Amino acid sequence: MLIDFDKISETHAVDFRGGHGIFDRRIFEDPRVKIMYSTLRPGASTGLHRHEQNCEIMFVVSGEGHFYDNGEEEVLHAGQCHYCAMGHEHYVENQTDHDLLFLAIVAEHH
Repeated sequence: MLIDFDKISETHAVDFRGGHGIFDRRIFEDPRVKIMYSTLRPGASTGLHRHEQNCEIMFVVSGEGHFYDNGEEEVLHAGQCHYCAMGHEHYVENQTDHDLLFLAIVAEHH
């Protein structure tokens, strides 16, 4: 199945989940998975949140991101992947002056 993110409308969020700044996403979803092509603008962050019933995989397409998983910081660059396991909490910050582009996949566990 082809997912063409250029044909999916972009959603624009400010202060997503208690974070700060601008976070844009193009989202494909069905009942078992959510796949998001995401842009975190310079100086922005997502809010801290826990994955109770799912996990999240975030693959950095371009830029640099500071990912925090259960209090541990990881700095990721293009070609690297962050994994937030079920039961963990995480957030991401863009501390640079360039966009952080990443593909995020949230897989439901039933």
